[in-house]
Amino acid sequence: MTNSNPRVLDPRRTMSTLWIVVLFNMLFADVLGFVAPGTLAEMATGYAGSLRVTPEILLVFAVLLEIPIAMVFLSRVLGYRANRLANIAAAVMTIAFTVGGGTTDPHYVFLAGMEVVCMTAIIRIAWTWREPADVS
Repeated sequence: MTNSNPRVLDPRRTMSTLWIVVLFNMLFADVLGFVAPGTLAEMATGYAGSLRVTPEILLVFAVLLEIPIAMVFLSRVLGYRANRLANIAAAVMTIAFTVGGGTTDPHYVFLAGMEVVCMTAIIRIAWTWREPADVS
């Protein structure tokens, strides 16, 4: 059943849209990081800072990045209870990854801050979302 009040936002759509915003911020944080002087030359050595870039590390990053990618879709299709739990868990894990895996470059701090704001909103929406009344 769709809500007849246009001012009331659908939690599924809102969370899905916020995950898209998170992904765009992640993408552009990385793009801007790559164009920073010396970054690509350093990465060509096989290191990102003190971290050795290996296929296994790249797989870990791919898995962590798949979480918000999957949540764009899952936020729209999961049932009420699973949706709330998945959004809260995914947002908490992604916040940890964003804050713990970033740099102190001003562009990253700004974009990561926007990601955290969006994921905090996702957590709040999921936490306060009440099960719709069963209408038959």
